[in-house]
Amino acid sequence: MPMPMAVPMETFGRTGHVSSRVIFGGAALAEVSQAVADRTLDVLLEYAVNHIDVAADYGDAELRVAPWLRREPGRFFVATKTGKRTAAEAREELHRSLDRLGVDSVDLWQLHALADPIEWDVALSPGGAIEAAVEAREQGLVRWIGVTGHGSQIAATHRRSLERFDFDSVLLPYSHVSMQLPYYAENFEALLATCRERRVAVQTIKALALRPWSGRPRTRSTWYEPLQDQDDIDLAVWWALGRPEVFLDSVGDVDLLPRVLSAAARFRQPPAEPAMQELMRRRPPEPLFV
Repeated sequence: MPMPMAVPMETFGRTGHVSSRVIFGGAALAEVSQAVADRTLDVLLEYAVNHIDVAADYGDAELRVAPWLRREPGRFFVATKTGKRTAAEAREELHRSLDRLGVDSVDLWQLHALADPIEWDVALSPGGAIEAAVEAREQGLVRWIGVTGHGSQIAATHRRSLERFDFDSVLLPYSHVSMQLPYYAENFEALLATCRERRVAVQTIKALALRPWSGRPRTRSTWYEPLQDQDDIDLAVWWALGRPEVFLDSVGDVDLLPRVLSAAARFRQPPAEPAMQELMRRRPPEPLFV
């Protein structure tokens, strides 16, 4: 049986690291056993994924990744996140993350879900989480500093964040559906232009998001109802990867992960707009964020 092809690779912003354009989204490991996690690692290795993104509040994800880092030392660019807003709390959470991951340092530490205006100001002011991040970088505990977020305002918020601090990476939603919203699309394009100019890595999420569960039975571990058929996933992944500088964080469900990686490994060019319109006709989306 032939081995799967590797996913595409690209330099991750100013870090110089040549990362797989599909980054493993560690939220998928939040509630799985170590055995399931280890089978997931084998899938990542098959497709040459070399970048892992977890967070302090992704359940047991950091604990599940720790054995991978012992088994495959030096293979992965490792990123984690803090949701804390003050320097003292963020500093404490970073040390907890390092302990749970079983490492002395991480490549990227991100201020997580930084969208609320009050929290934003606290985190990016003296005594805020950004102070702990700069201190950690000086101490060699982290190499790079990023910011993440969700919601229809987040592209605009990230633009403000980059005015306040020279972040090395951003993370935010990007999909054909989200880009149908004029306000979001306008700010995303402006953010992308700034990131391109300043060599800030752009990580994207929610490529497979179809709609909120809205009372329907949850059949996947994702917090949104995802596209699930391979043909649909192909279109969504290929559309996102059509932007050469964009990285795609994988889906938060270990059983859908091989479909995402298969699509990425077969990526050649983005689908034409009629194909995406047909996807929306067959799978009518609903907005995740109002």
